[in-house]
Amino acid sequence: MAIDLTNFWDPASPAPPPLRAAFVQQLEQQLGVLLPPELLALLTQQNGGYTRGFAYLTSQPTSWAAHHVPFDELFGLVLPRDAGPPSLLDTAYLTHEWGLPEKQVVLSGDGHWFITLDYRHGPTPSVTWIDTEMDQEIPLAASFAAFLVGLVDRDSVPEE
Repeated sequence: MAIDLTNFWDPASPAPPPLRAAFVQQLEQQLGVLLPPELLALLTQQNGGYTRGFAYLTSQPTSWAAHHVPFDELFGLVLPRDAGPPSLLDTAYLTHEWGLPEKQVVLSGDGHWFITLDYRHGPTPSVTWIDTEMDQEIPLAASFAAFLVGLVDRDSVPEE
């Protein structure tokens, strides 16, 4: 059963500044991509932060779990600051720092792993799990819309 996207964000998550069209244009120009409309719709509701706690089921084990990856946070589009929240605008830095493949937009992650929009195969991105420590890449979904449809409540995932 698909999650309710109107109930996507954790209400206890601090609200970042609203999405600014100038930041969308800046990121798209900087990285040479167009962001999926479904992502922009979520960021219009709340410009990043903690989700209500989701997981995406996988068909193969990851370093995270035998059958899923976490999706507890979605980066917003805010100006990077030294101590600020992670931002999609940090993608170039994270790509360089962690050796990520080119043509990625980082949606979530902690440095050891990332969930990205993967533009390596064309202008419509797929969604990929990249584990930098295990040197593992797993395609998750053919599009961001398909990724959203595949999210499940983290509490519904069976214990390992």
